[in-house]
Amino acid sequence: MNGDFLEHYFTNSTELKSEFRTIKYNYKDYQFVFTSDNGVFSKGKIDFGSKVLVETFLDNNDKKIESILDVGCGYGYIGVVLAKVLNVPTTLIDVNKRAVHLTEKNIKENKINACTFVSNVYENVKEKFDLIITNPPIRAGKRIVYDILKKAKNFLNDNGELWFVIRKEQGAKSTIKDMEELYKVDVIKRVKGFYIIRAKID
Repeated sequence: MNGDFLEHYFTNSTELKSEFRTIKYNYKDYQFVFTSDNGVFSKGKIDFGSKVLVETFLDNNDKKIESILDVGCGYGYIGVVLAKVLNVPTTLIDVNKRAVHLTEKNIKENKINACTFVSNVYENVKEKFDLIITNPPIRAGKRIVYDILKKAKNFLNDNGELWFVIRKEQGAKSTIKDMEELYKVDVIKRVKGFYIIRAKID
């Protein structure tokens, strides 16, 4: 990936031209339509890791969830799908203003109970949640990824859970080991090098 891509992905570039595209996704009987654009993660299709994260969570969750936070939401795929399928109020945040603008459009398009705002990690987050879920921006660097994962515990309700996806070659095993200092960690699924991980406050 070149430097321009990285800058557009993690900063708020005003020079990047829009090129809207429509992405459709179905989960069981639920149908979704997303608007995407240049300058956001996986702009042309539903990211495989995010898809596996969402579907693994929905297939394995047996708890009543009353609030969700999607960190690094991009154009909103994870939070929008969970909000609609679970019928749970959801908050979606991203450091990228363009991503948040797209998420606003996708919240309205898919008619869900959700809000979105710009936040550098948890900087502007004031509440606690039953579920924090993220496909962390690996290319932003380990410090940002670990800020998202480690600081999640400060924004989880009692018995809350953090779910995330990380690839083997992106340091899944070392990340799990480091997170075990703060959480009870379980690998829920492995597929094509992707690890779906659940972390509970120990």
